[in-house]
Amino acid sequence: MLNGSCACGRVRYEIRGELLGPITYCHCWRCRKHSGSSFGTTAGVKAREFFVVSGVELLSTWESSPGVRRYFASCCGSPIYKRDDGAPNVLGFRLGTLDTDPSRMAGVHFMVGSKAPWVEIKDRLAQEPGGVPFGERD
Repeated sequence: MLNGSCACGRVRYEIRGELLGPITYCHCWRCRKHSGSSFGTTAGVKAREFFVVSGVELLSTWESSPGVRRYFASCCGSPIYKRDDGAPNVLGFRLGTLDTDPSRMAGVHFMVGSKAPWVEIKDRLAQEPGGVPFGERD
């Protein structure tokens, strides 16, 4: 089981299962904006294995694109996960909110065509192309 929380600790959750797919460093403009960083660190998690154990009333949501809702802690702004109507059984989960070690390492850089110009990728992880150039939005 994995445990996590928002920055102020008022929203707490458990993942009662394994992460799905690779841990991904996503360089798209949305992940940069939503994380406030150079990229977002994400993985999938089965929706039925994700449980908010405290602070559920503090979760807020907004529709970032048609059919995609992003959930964050309204108390401190921490992004927690996204839900896509096209794949409702899998949540896109933000690993920066974990309090326990997922015992896995990142596996891929995604949307590297959108990476910020100040980021130089020097590791040996796979790099998936795609994305719009920095400063543009699709």
